[in-house]
Amino acid sequence: MDLKNKKWTEEVFFKEREAVLNHWATGKEVDLKAAIDYLKKVPDHKNFSKKLRKAKEEGVTLAQPRAGVALIDEHIELLTFLQNEGGADLLPSTIDSYTRQNRYDECEIGIKESIAAGRSLLNGFPGVNHGVSGCKAVLEAVDLPLQARHGTPDARLLSEIIHAAGWTSNEGGGISYNIPYAKSVSIEKTLLDWQYCDRLVGFYEEQGININREPFGPLTGTLVPPSTSNAVAIVEALLAAEQGVKNITVGYGQCGNLIQDVAAIRALEEQTNEYLKAYGYNDVYVTTVFHQWMGGFPADEAKAFGVISTGAAAAALAGATKVIVKTPHEAIGIPTKEANAMGIKATKMTLNLLRGQKLPMSKELETEIAIIKAETKCMVDMLFELGKGDLAIGTVKGFEAGIIDIPFAPSRFNYGKMMPARDNNGAVRYLKFGNIPFTKELKDFNIKKLEDRAKFEGREIGFQMTVDDIFAVGKGVLVGRPEKK
Repeated sequence: MDLKNKKWTEEVFFKEREAVLNHWATGKEVDLKAAIDYLKKVPDHKNFSKKLRKAKEEGVTLAQPRAGVALIDEHIELLTFLQNEGGADLLPSTIDSYTRQNRYDECEIGIKESIAAGRSLLNGFPGVNHGVSGCKAVLEAVDLPLQARHGTPDARLLSEIIHAAGWTSNEGGGISYNIPYAKSVSIEKTLLDWQYCDRLVGFYEEQGININREPFGPLTGTLVPPSTSNAVAIVEALLAAEQGVKNITVGYGQCGNLIQDVAAIRALEEQTNEYLKAYGYNDVYVTTVFHQWMGGFPADEAKAFGVISTGAAAAALAGATKVIVKTPHEAIGIPTKEANAMGIKATKMTLNLLRGQKLPMSKELETEIAIIKAETKCMVDMLFELGKGDLAIGTVKGFEAGIIDIPFAPSRFNYGKMMPARDNNGAVRYLKFGNIPFTKELKDFNIKKLEDRAKFEGREIGFQMTVDDIFAVGKGVLVGRPEKK
């Protein structure tokens, strides 16, 4: 099938669907009529789209953790703990790494070994292997909306199963769940596979069922300039809207400079809506998600809480609809349920204290919003140009040409010539532009910001700044200053 940004016909979709559902035994459990009936009975307080819409209208920022283990009963126990003890507003099911690579045979081994060991030997919940019945059991045991969070380049079967089980949100996209996660999967393939996931949601929307879709904002989670992640989010939102998705949450990963973080979320929401309306998608409801710090964490728990609370404050002051919560065990490994709950509590305390407060507009904030929007527009508009109006084709060509270039990505389909670094105030700027099509004014702005830092630190602008910045937060600071001899 040739890639183009055109809504799939039902004939094309249902033909493709046969092969998808036959890929693994549990695919046969998916009965579309039963799924429609079941989803219609999911109460509003367990519907992701409806809860996000209510939060946005009330000006509230919701807290959502990450969490997932191998076995159904243990997964239910974990989510129930985060709901009741942690006070989470929304629940995840983080999917394991084998499922992300469609290696369901190895999942099956992992499930059996987890039963024998009496603890999870998978780093998440194997939703495909547990099937519709297993995923339903999880939804019915909790009292909050449920979302699949994963990192799967080909999430077609997973999407079928979770939605048929009443889960009303799915994270990911053809760029954001490929370039940061896979080495050798072509963008053309993942865009097609995620068109399928979006067309499935579009089909449910046509039956009157609200399902949320969320592109993955942080990408590689390491010094990603806001305009790069915003451009990806806008592209994935537009591609999803074409397939009939009506409720989209665009996201951003905390960079650490408060003004830039607030500007990034505000620019993202405004510009996503602007592009959707410009291309005729007038009935899409947009919300935002702010991801707490995705880079290296301090091992000291008290210091980790400082990082968590700073992220919660930025999310609240930006007016994000929800925040993805980190834990004080980030530097150690997979957190205990107690540590996860503590991260939620710290976040909720900060959100509660800042409820109703927003960072007021200032000259600095206004400038930052304008810069992020201008940089983002350069990239997104060039994709449309390369695709001669077709965004899907333009995206494939754009990544080949380095028009969008994601730092530190494993994918060989990423250009890999752009390099970021922090400026003197900790905002993430472009150190090397690669082939990103910025105007001279935007390039000069970035270079001047980095020159100011270089002058302050008494060193040359260069890659060593980037290296120092990557390790800085783990050492307790935001900007990686040169060590005094």
